Amino acid sequence: MKIDINCDMGESYGIWKMGRDEEVMPHITSANIACGFHAGDPHVMRKTVCMARDHGVAVGAHTGYPDRLGFGRRFIETSRQELKDYLTYQIGALEAFLKQEGMGLQHVKPHGALYTVAVNDADLSQGIVESIQEYNPDLLLYAMPGSLTYQAAEKGGLRVVAEGFVDLEYLPNGSLALERAKKAWEPEEVAQRFLRLVKDGKMSTTTGETINIAVDSVCVHGDSPNAPEILAAVNDAMKREGIERVAITTLV
Repeated sequence: MKIDINCDMGESYGIWKMGRDEEVMPHITSANIACGFHAGDPHVMRKTVCMARDHGVAVGAHTGYPDRLGFGRRFIETSRQELKDYLTYQIGALEAFLKQEGMGLQHVKPHGALYTVAVNDADLSQGIVESIQEYNPDLLLYAMPGSLTYQAAEKGGLRVVAEGFVDLEYLPNGSLALERAKKAWEPEEVAQRFLRLVKDGKMSTTTGETINIAVDSVCVHGDSPNAPEILAAVNDAMKREGIERVAITTLV
């Protein structure tokens, strides 16, 4: 059994620090790097790209609304063209740093409200898919399986990665209960949620129900207060169960 582990990273800017990226990077295979809109700045982007290079981790653009104050977790109404311009700007900025380090861009993963609202918004999902196709149709898109974003990508011929979450709560309809600020999870609890998701394709919801989710990649958020401890527990569980951590390009 093989799985990609992705993490949202590079979300510090200026003198403000978010996450423990140096400790997280050795435990993952794909890094979603903030591109300066919801978080991150040019110096942090370059530093995070270099860390990913040193650890052999693939890089994706973590694109969000221009909302630093709300950390990209507030919905901003935009036209289709405005949305596409926002994504093009962010993807291009990150790819410039990757080119300097001799690396390529693997994927795009929307952040915060852009991700969660698009799950049930066909127009927003189509805008995301179109922006990636017009920039580089060979890029992967990370999306929730069964979401309108996932469906739009499949219909448009864009390669899409089915993504699951083990440090966020699921609602009964399969969508995520988005937090304003990340809480600390008990690492072993997350590891057990991870094993159930990867091995059985199942996840518990906030109401205690069980939903079915088939995923190619699992996300652990870098802004969790104890993200390195969570990832260490997840990796220990993978070793015990014979689950291999691999780059997503080998799975899709």
